[in-house]
Amino acid sequence: MQREIPETKRKALRINLDPAIYGTFAEIGAGQEVARNFFTAGAASGTIAKTMSAYDMVFSNSIYGAEKSGRYVSKSRLEKMLAHEYALLSERLIGDKYAGHKFFAFADTVSTLNFNKTNDPHGWLGIRFQTTAGGEHNDIILHVRLLDTDTILQQNVLGVIGVNLVYAAYYHSHDIQLMIESLVDNLSIGSVEIDLINLRGPVFKNANDRLVNLYLIAKGFSGAAIFDEKGNACQSKDLLYKKDIMILRTKYKQKSTPNFDLFNRAVEQFKRTQNIKGENLEVLIEVLMTSELNQDESSELTTEELEEFANRAEELCATGNNVIVSNFTRNHKVAQYLSRCRPNSVGISTNIANLKRIFDAASFGEHYTDELLAYVSDLFSRNVKLYAYPYLDKKNNEIITTKNMPVSKEAKPLFEFLISNNYITDIESYDEKDVKTV
Repeated sequence: MQREIPETKRKALRINLDPAIYGTFAEIGAGQEVARNFFTAGAASGTIAKTMSAYDMVFSNSIYGAEKSGRYVSKSRLEKMLAHEYALLSERLIGDKYAGHKFFAFADTVSTLNFNKTNDPHGWLGIRFQTTAGGEHNDIILHVRLLDTDTILQQNVLGVIGVNLVYAAYYHSHDIQLMIESLVDNLSIGSVEIDLINLRGPVFKNANDRLVNLYLIAKGFSGAAIFDEKGNACQSKDLLYKKDIMILRTKYKQKSTPNFDLFNRAVEQFKRTQNIKGENLEVLIEVLMTSELNQDESSELTTEELEEFANRAEELCATGNNVIVSNFTRNHKVAQYLSRCRPNSVGISTNIANLKRIFDAASFGEHYTDELLAYVSDLFSRNVKLYAYPYLDKKNNEIITTKNMPVSKEAKPLFEFLISNNYITDIESYDEKDVKTV
């Protein structure tokens, strides 16, 4: 049964009319769009203790402290804002008048589209809140990308998401899936991407960050989730900005450990051929969710299936690698995603069998050459190199590499160009015992 979605104004008004909910709004970078929704809904004096917007960096630093990274649209800045504003509530709002209040501090730090439209509009939003008066606090932190091509539209989207976040914290925190789904209430498809969520506090004591972030992919809010070697969910730029990135793509529900013998050779070859210093290298193992997601357009992953992927990500993180779980069917989709991080270079380790399908006209429709050209252009225009795993053709007892891989005649000139210019290269000096059948 489809749930009823209240309008943004009605959500804000319900919060304003709840005598127990009381707190602060601190917003930087896109106007005070969230607070504005609460003011215009009416009865805001019952909810808002303070609103503020420290735009000037000197003022902001004097309140929240400087950012060593120099990045003010960051998780670090958001966490400082939440901690500072929430501490002031507890410090100043004391006595019988506030005894029954459930305090919250909402904060956001956002970069909307600049005048020349040359930036990547994104932001961090969060709320620190109590579910019981005088109780421990809980945190919800989001990273969003604003996809509209107009600043006013982006500001409106931010305002709606902010209201949804406050509403979800107080009325949906008991049901995490519903809480996540409600974050995009009253927003049009394609206006926002939510690519990270962190949950902390007693109300979320049973929440699994990996599972929660995989749910973002399952709902179509994001194309991928990244976890560091400790299994913590990360925002892609925080981990990969201006790095040299090597990624190993693994099959859907692949139970075995990746072939690290071949992969390590690919990593060393990538470092040597691209002149990469070790400290700037980030290695990721990718786990594809796509096969399950695309079985039926109307179907969704069950909680049990999501748990399988979360466990798989945890297993691979335990090997000491960063992990990306995605729904990217083709290599160029991975390259598009990574390009947001402005990497120095990208290496993708892939099986020859995958290349064989790409350069086989029978795998595509009547517009094969157009599709192939678009694919190649989109992939290799982003400073990407493919490192091809050999595989054993058991039928002919032959190891397949780029040198003997079958290629359709339409694609052969383009394939030879990519090989001769080292866009695609075989993994060198492998041991035949490491080569697997496909």
